[in-house]
Amino acid sequence: MNDTRSRQADALVEGLQRDAGGKLTVFLGAAPGVGKTFRMLTRAQEQLRRGVDVAVGLVETHGRGDTAALLDGLPVIPLQQVDYHGHRLQEMDLDAVLARHPALVLVDELAHRNAPGSRHERRWQDVMELLDAGIDVWTTLNIQHLESLNDVVMRITGVRVSETVPDGVFDRLHDIVLVDLPPRELIERLQQGKVYVPEQAAQALQAFFSPANLTALRELAMQEAADRVDSSLRETRAARGEGNLPLRRRVLVAIDGSGQSEYLVRVARRIAERRDAPWTVVTVQHRRQDEATRREIDAAFALARRLGGEAELLHGPGIADALLDHAGHNAVSTLVLGRTRERPIARMLNQTLTQQLIQRGAHYEITIISTPQARARARRVGLSLDTGSWAKDAGLAVLATAVACIAAWLGERWIGLSDLAMVFIVAVVLVAARTRMSAAVLAATLCFLAYNFFFIAPRFTFAISARQGVITVFLFLAAALVAGRLASRLRMQVVALRAANRHATLRQALGRQLAGAADNAQVAHAGRAALEQALDAPAWVRLAGDTSTSGSAAPGDTDLAAADWALRHGQPAGRYTDTLAGADWWFLPLLDGEGRAIGVAGLQFGRQHPRLAPEQRQLAEAMADDIAQAALRTQLVTELETAHLHNETERLRSALLSSVSHDLRSPLAAMIGSADSLSNYAEAMDAVDRRALLDTIVVEGERLDRYIQNLLDMTRLGHDGLKLNRDWIGVDELIGSAARRLQRYQPEVRLSLDIPADLAPIWVHPALVEQAVFNVMENAAKFSPPGVPVQVRARQQDSTLRIEVIDEGPGIPDAERTRIFDMFYSVERGDRGRQGTGLGLTICQGMIGAHGGHVEALPGRDGRGTLVRMTLPLLTPQPDPAPDNG
Repeated sequence: MNDTRSRQADALVEGLQRDAGGKLTVFLGAAPGVGKTFRMLTRAQEQLRRGVDVAVGLVETHGRGDTAALLDGLPVIPLQQVDYHGHRLQEMDLDAVLARHPALVLVDELAHRNAPGSRHERRWQDVMELLDAGIDVWTTLNIQHLESLNDVVMRITGVRVSETVPDGVFDRLHDIVLVDLPPRELIERLQQGKVYVPEQAAQALQAFFSPANLTALRELAMQEAADRVDSSLRETRAARGEGNLPLRRRVLVAIDGSGQSEYLVRVARRIAERRDAPWTVVTVQHRRQDEATRREIDAAFALARRLGGEAELLHGPGIADALLDHAGHNAVSTLVLGRTRERPIARMLNQTLTQQLIQRGAHYEITIISTPQARARARRVGLSLDTGSWAKDAGLAVLATAVACIAAWLGERWIGLSDLAMVFIVAVVLVAARTRMSAAVLAATLCFLAYNFFFIAPRFTFAISARQGVITVFLFLAAALVAGRLASRLRMQVVALRAANRHATLRQALGRQLAGAADNAQVAHAGRAALEQALDAPAWVRLAGDTSTSGSAAPGDTDLAAADWALRHGQPAGRYTDTLAGADWWFLPLLDGEGRAIGVAGLQFGRQHPRLAPEQRQLAEAMADDIAQAALRTQLVTELETAHLHNETERLRSALLSSVSHDLRSPLAAMIGSADSLSNYAEAMDAVDRRALLDTIVVEGERLDRYIQNLLDMTRLGHDGLKLNRDWIGVDELIGSAARRLQRYQPEVRLSLDIPADLAPIWVHPALVEQAVFNVMENAAKFSPPGVPVQVRARQQDSTLRIEVIDEGPGIPDAERTRIFDMFYSVERGDRGRQGTGLGLTICQGMIGAHGGHVEALPGRDGRGTLVRMTLPLLTPQPDPAPDNG
């Protein structure tokens, strides 16, 4: 039940993602002339009559009058004029279509190659941008232009189609319309001049448009349409929760750069498509690869990405081990690989790649693919080898054999060494540790022959006089081969481990730098530095929402256009891609977990790098993922801090509203009541009553003024800060002024002042420090029992002044003693029996802190009451610098 719901949810999500942008409808035909454009325009006229906003982005009529007549009444967006080598070419104006933004646009010939200088190299890329903009697109396509069928069409027609469309474009497909015409009717239309002009028609009938070719292409078109309909039906049933569809299993295709890589990629795409399975192209880097091999693998990886697959570089000492390990960890069900060269010895020992996979991959379906080109090449030269590299390795084997002969002769003559076989085995091991296995076998053979010729009696012949000698030399050969094999495998493992260790070290260093990044600017700086160090190329990083950029080199206008495209579409752009390939930079989008681009990273490789090595691409993509994850982390931290600040603001706002509604209302109510009594009954009152009411108004007004002043002071502390206008004032004068203010407001309060007469004046802001002392004294008076004095004591200790206010009230629990300086603490605590807003001590802490001091709450004497200590540093004014009269 859970699996069914999961599949239903996946299908619904895929449907929503496909419907998020515009809808793509393809009018598919087997060949030119079957009526695709005519059918598309006919249906467009029907949509126009229904009130749909239809526009023509580009339609090729090829001079056909009946097709051109269907354009009447359809809004046509003017084409863009492009000058190229003295010729004026017309292309679809992509920007004009985006600005017009119709509900439906017609774009003919999806596989067309745009004129040089256009934004995209191919028209299908223009269509993808229109779909991303939310515009429905109708387009036409012939089956031979589908990328995965390129080799199949080549075998059928003998013509290699250069303009192709990646199969991944069909993943955006909303509807497919098969425009079919029997081959004989198409040939009749061709002969009547309804497809091409007579000269072209005669040439086409002799080549491409033969009945056999058209029948085969028609079958391919029908099969493609049926596959798409079947895939749509499966998705629909899965979205409804119907049927018991099997789990999707991954198809893995292995390539080695031996000349058939792109063919294998296309075959794997067709296999995966028929099985509705994801697919991955891999290559195992187990030995040093020449430049031609790297170029072929790079091209095959790029083709796989265009066709909607994934590409990955594997490391390992053996191809079979690496493939089976990757398959076991990635839910692979089918292994696709090309036919490998079957060496006689390896075949007898069951050591070919095919035999190893068949023996060890019991749980996998293994598909072996071969081509006529591969078989012909295997007959001519076997597997493709780098001649120069093989000559170098062979020379090393010969040199090692010669050195071993000299060392054995010297050891036998001067040292009396009898076991000379070990000298030659060491030579074989050294060759195997530095070259490929074939060179090690050559070294073992040469050492075997040299050992037999020079050191086995009778010497200087290959004849062996004793049976024991025969056994000795053949055991030597076996030992040399085994040692060479082991040394070669060890070398391959070391090479693979070095590459993997380098990648892991670079990513670990990047992780350490990104771990300390607190914002997007620091993430971009750390990512740029790590990319430059890892790939030895100038790097550039920009994160969305951050106007600053990080990079030692600045991309140009064309490069920035590629960067913006990569950021908007979440796909690589610039150099080494099909989008704005004229740029000097290669841009990678920084993707979040849902495929949205949150930034872009760029790398500028020199012109000496016409191709990007697969390991460089893999490392750059992995590091880009790490940078994106770090940016997401900083974004999440920022959002959490913002949410925390918002919650704190709401808490303080609620406390403030509570304080204003209660504490400020009390003096207002007393003032209004007294004023109302004076207004209505003043003549009936005697002078004493009137004076009492006036005193109430004055006292409550002053109390209200103190509350408002506290709120204003708190605002100044929290935003603009306090500006200190320091002056000299005596400590007794400062505390005495605060005591007189308190007794004026609360005459019943008793104070006990302990201020030594010899205290020196202090250099402070008098009004602020007096306000701080007043707030502490007022707070102590609120909690002191009636008739018990509040003690105020001042002492000088070292270079500080301590002012202590002691009450004998209920005291403060240890757990809450540090919180009394929090804003609105008394309000939050719910102590409504006391008057005040809970701001007094907070303001006191801010004012004393502005002077460089601090405030702390301690237990009172004998554990009763509270002692609030204010500590101020004793500073002196700095003399102004003397004027320069020179």
